[in-house]
Amino acid sequence: MTQQITNTILMIRPVSFRMNEQTSVNNYYQKVLDSLTPETVQFRALQEFDAFVEKLRAKGVNVIVVNDTKDTDTPDAIFPNNWISFHQNGDVGLYPMFAENRRLERREDILETLEEQGFVINNVVDYSSAEDEGIFLEGTGSLLLDRVNQKAYCALSPRADEDLFIEFCEDFEYTPVSFVAYQTVNGNRLPIYHTNVMMALAENFAVICLECIDDKSERNNIKAHLKEDGKEIIVINEKQVVNFAGNMLQVLGENNKRYLVMSQAAYQCLNKQQIATIEKYCEIIYSPLDTIEACGGGSARCMMAEVFLPKE
Repeated sequence: MTQQITNTILMIRPVSFRMNEQTSVNNYYQKVLDSLTPETVQFRALQEFDAFVEKLRAKGVNVIVVNDTKDTDTPDAIFPNNWISFHQNGDVGLYPMFAENRRLERREDILETLEEQGFVINNVVDYSSAEDEGIFLEGTGSLLLDRVNQKAYCALSPRADEDLFIEFCEDFEYTPVSFVAYQTVNGNRLPIYHTNVMMALAENFAVICLECIDDKSERNNIKAHLKEDGKEIIVINEKQVVNFAGNMLQVLGENNKRYLVMSQAAYQCLNKQQIATIEKYCEIIYSPLDTIEACGGGSARCMMAEVFLPKE
């Protein structure tokens, strides 16, 4: 039976975390923390990472932690979901990355680590050569996968190419649902860099910022797809998106208990009705990720690569 959520998460422990100047050109959530030294930024990010992992494990989530390497300049290695995806049939997807230093995050030894733990990899579908043509599709940052209904949602942007998205959908047998999501930056409407910043898909509900989708027909199309698949729509606003309220992931804990994982900033900006609607379906886990969010421009969901691979 196809699963929408998993108990196993891959996370990369940072060794040289900082604001990545190569991604900040179109990730408008990143900030330079001038008051902090690079050593302090790394120290705080590591503290946030370890506390986050501890909270997940305390609920019975199987977190596989792999250390980043100092051999490469990979300040964003803490966000592995952008370069890799894992699927129930044993397929692995590798993705083309917009920032050159993020391409160094792709590591074969991580696949070997998973195989050593008994996971089966049957096939690697590698799209990374598209980087040579300046074409990008950044994993489950760009792709929101409804694995049960075989639909893929994608907010098109400089990091999510439409033709490559269609190619992915053909290869993995998903129905494509594409749109453009915007945010207001200095009075201008600019594309949001990743779909998973403004939308999250769970088993029975979806969290989405509809006001980010300026085109009415695209907005109605997404709502129709979600309703058709029986998902309750929890609407968030742009201010909540800035606080990473769209960057959430549903996971399985001990005894198949469901949890929705997010940052403390995301949780604190939700209203009582939104929280109550989520809690109809699952418990919420939240953890402070302030340094990671400020410097990295990503949050809880970006830090977790879901492992759906079969086991031996």
